[in-house]
Amino acid sequence: MALIKFLFIAIVILYIIRLLVRLLLPMLFSNMASKMQQAASQQQQQRSNPNKKPEGTMSIDYIPPQPQGKADKLGDFVDYEEIK
Repeated sequence: MALIKFLFIAIVILYIIRLLVRLLLPMLFSNMASKMQQAASQQQQQRSNPNKKPEGTMSIDYIPPQPQGKADKLGDFVDYEEIK
């Protein structure tokens, strides 16, 4: 009798889970799809921003510091000779 009761409860629980998945997954996917569409439209708007610089102009944001000192202090140069 306990086996039949266990099987009945397991089948009912699986059926309820199946119904919930059928109801919740489409809502979840539609929500994700709408968020992706909004992100794509925002990205498209950022690309077509009219405040862009004209083509051909260039701006430099960072200039690395120049090493101070002579070139001799940077390292030694060793002549290369090929030995045959």
